Amino acid sequence: MPKERTQFCIECRKETMYRIQRVPYEKCIRGKDYEFEISEAVCENCGETVSLPGLLDSNAQEIDRQYRLQEGIVSIEDINHLMELYKIGKAPLSLALGFGEITITRYLSGQVPSKEYSDVIRKALESPSYMMEKLNENIDKIGDTAYRKAISAAKEMEPLLALSEKMLLSISYIFKIAEEVTPLALQKMLYFAQGIHMALSGIEFFREECEAWAHGPVFKDVYDIFKNFKYNPIDDIRFAMFQNRFHELPDDEKRIIDLVVETFGMYSGKVLERITHEETPWKNARVNCLPGESSNEVISKESIKKYFSGVSREYELDKVDGIRKYIHSRLEMV
Repeated sequence: MPKERTQFCIECRKETMYRIQRVPYEKCIRGKDYEFEISEAVCENCGETVSLPGLLDSNAQEIDRQYRLQEGIVSIEDINHLMELYKIGKAPLSLALGFGEITITRYLSGQVPSKEYSDVIRKALESPSYMMEKLNENIDKIGDTAYRKAISAAKEMEPLLALSEKMLLSISYIFKIAEEVTPLALQKMLYFAQGIHMALSGIEFFREECEAWAHGPVFKDVYDIFKNFKYNPIDDIRFAMFQNRFHELPDDEKRIIDLVVETFGMYSGKVLERITHEETPWKNARVNCLPGESSNEVISKESIKKYFSGVSREYELDKVDGIRKYIHSRLEMV
C-alpha cells in the first residue's frame, strides 16, 4: 500500500493527512501581470494549507517554466540540448552566438534570457545551417578545437535535411510519446501512419516514397539516418531540435500518430514486419522478388491508399478498437 502523506497542520495542531491540488497564482514580472498554476498542500481535516518542505522551490521552478513558455523563452534544458547537440562548451557557445563569454553560464544558473537572445538560441537549436553560419561568423573568437567539433556535429545533421519537415516532426513526436522505438519499429509505424492517414483523409501524410525491402516497407532516407542503431532503441540527440515544434503538426495528424503508437506501438518491430508481409501493397511490390531478395521497388501511394481505405471500411481505422481488431486479424494469418 502507498505510504500515507502526513504533515503538521498549524490549524489542527497535529500531524494530519494532506492532498496536493493545483491552484491559480498571479505574479507581476518586469511590470507585467501573469497568471500561473502552482501546487498547494491542503489539510484533509480542516482544509487549510500546510507547509510542505520543498514545495516552495518546486513552485518557483514551475513558475519559471510557465513564464518561459508564455513568453516563448528557451529553457535551461533547451540550452543543455544545444550544447550536447554541437558538442560545445558554455564559453565557446556564448562566443559562437555573439554573446559575452559568460552569458550562457548565467543562463544555465537560472538567469532568464532576453527575448532577443532567446530567439538566437532557439534558432541555433532548430537550424543546423544557422548554427554553422554563427560558428563561421565568430570563428576568430572561439578556439580551433571547439570550432572543429561543433562544425563536425553540424555536418552530421545534414542527412536530416533530406527529409520533409512533416516527416521530421512526426518522427520526433513518436519519440516523445513512445517509450522505446527501434529503427525497424519506427519504419513500420511511419508506414502505418501513412496508410491510415490516406484512408481517412484521402491524401498523403508524407511526401517520401516507401520501398518494399525484404523486411517490409522502408523509407530509405529514414533508414540511412538511424541505421547505426541497428536493433537497439533509438536515442538520437539530433531530434532535440524539434521538441518545441510539435504545434506545427495539425491536431488530426497528431491524432493519427497517437492512434498508431497506442496500437501498433505495442508490438516489436519484428511483429510489425510480419503484419506488413500479409498486406497487399508490400506483397504486390515484391511480386518479382525472391524471399529475402534485396529490392528498392517503390510501394505506390495509390496502392497504400486503396488497401488501407478498404481496411478502414471493415475495421474503422479511426478508432483504437478498430485498429486492434485489424492487427489481430493479420497476426492470425502469420
